[in-house]
Amino acid sequence: MRRAALFIFIAVLVLFMPGCGSQSSVTPNATNPLPITPALASLTVTDTPPTGVTVLFFQLSISAATLTSSSGGSVSLLPSNNGINEPIPVNVTQLQTDSAFLGTGPAPPGTYTGLSVTFSGNSQLTIYNGSGAAIGSCANNSVCQLTPVPAPLTLAFPSTGASSTAPFPIDLSVNSPVAFKLDIHLDKVIQPDLSVNLGATNGVTLSQLPTPPSGTSTPLGRLTGTIQAVSSTASPNEFALQTGNGWNFTIDVGSNTTYRDFPSSACSTETFSCLAAQQIVKVKVSLQTNGTLLASEVKYLQPAGQTMVEGNIIRLSTSNGNTLMDMIVQQGPPTPTPNVLPFGQRVTVTVPPTGVTYAIDSGSFTLPSGLSFADSGDLVVGQEVSVVVVPGSITNTGGSGGPTSWTGPAATTFTTNSITLEPSQITGSVAAIDASNLNFQLSTFANYFVLPSATASTPPIPAPVNIVVQTTSGTTFTNFTPDSISGLAVNNVVSVEGWLFLTPPLNNVCTVVTCGTDLTIAAETVVNRPGPTPFF
Repeated sequence: MRRAALFIFIAVLVLFMPGCGSQSSVTPNATNPLPITPALASLTVTDTPPTGVTVLFFQLSISAATLTSSSGGSVSLLPSNNGINEPIPVNVTQLQTDSAFLGTGPAPPGTYTGLSVTFSGNSQLTIYNGSGAAIGSCANNSVCQLTPVPAPLTLAFPSTGASSTAPFPIDLSVNSPVAFKLDIHLDKVIQPDLSVNLGATNGVTLSQLPTPPSGTSTPLGRLTGTIQAVSSTASPNEFALQTGNGWNFTIDVGSNTTYRDFPSSACSTETFSCLAAQQIVKVKVSLQTNGTLLASEVKYLQPAGQTMVEGNIIRLSTSNGNTLMDMIVQQGPPTPTPNVLPFGQRVTVTVPPTGVTYAIDSGSFTLPSGLSFADSGDLVVGQEVSVVVVPGSITNTGGSGGPTSWTGPAATTFTTNSITLEPSQITGSVAAIDASNLNFQLSTFANYFVLPSATASTPPIPAPVNIVVQTTSGTTFTNFTPDSISGLAVNNVVSVEGWLFLTPPLNNVCTVVTCGTDLTIAAETVVNRPGPTPFF
């Protein structure tokens, strides 16, 4: 299935719902559903940050999105949440190959001539500076958490004086989904001094995505939150989910919905009966033609009261027999305690030598044989992991943000007893291809990668890192001709989503892909990124 994510970072999905009636919150009325048929708009981030800078976390806030009709009227596309209009924080960092669903709002059928998007003045940027010199207060070989405060800005599409008005005008009609893509180009938006200028020339562009085939649902991405209620009397069955920012969604389930990782204490067989109020779950959702959400997968994360965070590993070291794992927190509990585990912050996780469980969140994807994630020796910089926080183990020195040296202590530390390998998302250029063995070599300028042959104190190397990308018959190729490894070409710029392992190529077979490479990624998704080649 083709994904809506076509470029390097997917920021957020905003659903435009043409039809009748109004809606005061994100959750449709389950007993009296609105007679609306949705059109879809997606916001994406493309291209590269400044040379020598690795963006580890980048969050923006969207406070408004408005369609203008040919009659001069306007329609707000960001619905209020329980009557309250608040800026929506959008973490664009982890969405190179995927999308994150935001919400729904009604828009009457008709002709629309423009779209305006308002960004609030809130933003957060965590970077690794590998440029070779200090950038402002961010020293070389340092992780810096910054809080640029750009002035609130409204961007209009088409803009005044634009050479083209595409994709407008747009006709919204019942049962006719329309999808937009807002591209935020990091290499133009993030300035050399690490300030953020969303009004930079060609920093933000708009285009229209292809309409999905008739009769199919549109995949939207993932929602993480707490189940508020479960209804088996509705048709179809449904549950109510509240996300970390307080948004509420009603989600249908169907005969093809899958359930994962539910403990035996919740149910003996993984079905709809496993769902219960107060469970924390991650849901893959798609948009049905009647405007409702459908869960294709519901993954159990944790019971109420347990704390789990997810992030990317940026450094590994050892101390007193423990492994110390530095990571940038990307996701966390639906309502994280302020200033304890803030998103975008570097934290140090203590991994004891015993008493820790290891798992791989591969779902229905079948991993190639020979890949291992069973102990701390299988941890590697660049992996995305979710970790359970041991109760009472969080310590905080009171500081947050600011520059820290590569080897300096993090402000927040905690101990874990469970680590799960999640899919990483990495972008680079194709260096070599071995189609007969379904693998290729990805060359990426990921400055924070420290190869296993280096010592833990060695700073990241300012040179491309080569990763073997192992594909399977289950790998999805998007935006290629054909959509398979046969459509791949050397020097293609691609984004890969998959599980990163510390291992040589499978079966130690020396092919056109260089033998001896320390990193292998089992690819679930490979997305072609047409356009300018990144700086690496």
